[in-house]
Amino acid sequence: MVSAGSNAQGGQVPEGFGSGLVDDAARRDAALPDFDWAALPAGVMRGEFEAPSGTLATIAAGVPGKPRVVLVPGATGSKEDFILMLPELAAAGYFVLSCDIAGQYESAQAGPENLVPPRHCYDYELFRDDLLAMLDTDEGAVHVVGYSFAAVVAQLAFVQRPEKFRSLTLISCPPEPGQSLRYVRLAGWISCWVTSRVGTALMIWGIRSNIARVAPQRLRFVRSRFAFTRRTSVVDIIGLMKRTPDLRRVLAAATLPKLVAVGEHDLWPLALHRSFAQSIGARISVYRAGHSPSETSPYQISRDLIALFDATVSA
Repeated sequence: MVSAGSNAQGGQVPEGFGSGLVDDAARRDAALPDFDWAALPAGVMRGEFEAPSGTLATIAAGVPGKPRVVLVPGATGSKEDFILMLPELAAAGYFVLSCDIAGQYESAQAGPENLVPPRHCYDYELFRDDLLAMLDTDEGAVHVVGYSFAAVVAQLAFVQRPEKFRSLTLISCPPEPGQSLRYVRLAGWISCWVTSRVGTALMIWGIRSNIARVAPQRLRFVRSRFAFTRRTSVVDIIGLMKRTPDLRRVLAAATLPKLVAVGEHDLWPLALHRSFAQSIGARISVYRAGHSPSETSPYQISRDLIALFDATVSA
């Protein structure tokens, strides 16, 4: 489904974005097998990054020195959520890096107690400053891709240091500011009445129970991450998502290429995502997916990201 919306220059979305284009990328996505998500593809390397909050686990692909792409997962997620995208972007000539954010999976030991001075909770500034430190490892601007909660973090980092961004892509981003969870389909109203701790327990129960009906090996990997992820980090993130900042005017005024990527069956209604994309002057790509199009439509998202990135070179 190719969605109409404004790009950064005020024009209409070009053909070829989203899942309406039946091409090799769409066919590859449709034929995705179940596989071991903990096994890295050829050419993808593990590493670590010393962020302000502590050591973040990373994976990377491509040749250092090439234009950089940073992919940031959200709450209860991990760098492996982009595992099929890294080889695609690297093959297109980019150096691609992803990390587990502080408190999550193999970055579980990173947290507010490691800051100077120490703090008690995971907050927006912690995640923002970790991302900015990663962007600052080399000179020049970076293509930044944030998924779900990390899409909000990416916006905050852009507002703080816009010169470090070559493009901004927001995957499954909360489309409304404030108490963004209240707009979630079906059960969003519950978030207005329960604490962040209870909301976290309900979310983790839903993931463990496989409400999204993911494939067996994917489910096994997703469940295994909870043995590492700090519950307190997820609780704090749920609390932060009840206070989503409104950065639409700042983003609308920015001239860098912007893309909103979302599954047609996302947690939030598609109409809200369309309105959000229009409000910030972004292209929107809609895929035949749920909240995790990087998992279920990785080749189509990679195709669209490469087109977005390449356009910045020609521009």
